Amino acid sequence: MAFGDAWKQLSWFYYQYLLVTALYMLEPWERTVFNSLLISVAGMAVYTGYVFMPQHIMAILHYFEVIQ
Repeated sequence: MAFGDAWKQLSWFYYQYLLVTALYMLEPWERTVFNSLLISVAGMAVYTGYVFMPQHIMAILHYFEVIQ
């Protein structure tokens, strides 16, 4: 029963995503292209943040002399 409830909740969230972004008006292949681009951009942003944010944080901390 828990799996069914989780699936129903996930389906509801996906439906809300389609409504908010107006993707329900697109053809299935257009929706797939849009979602692929969205996931790619989000993935690149997370990767870039993971790679470069520690360097920037350390530079800021050195600038304000929080660490030596």
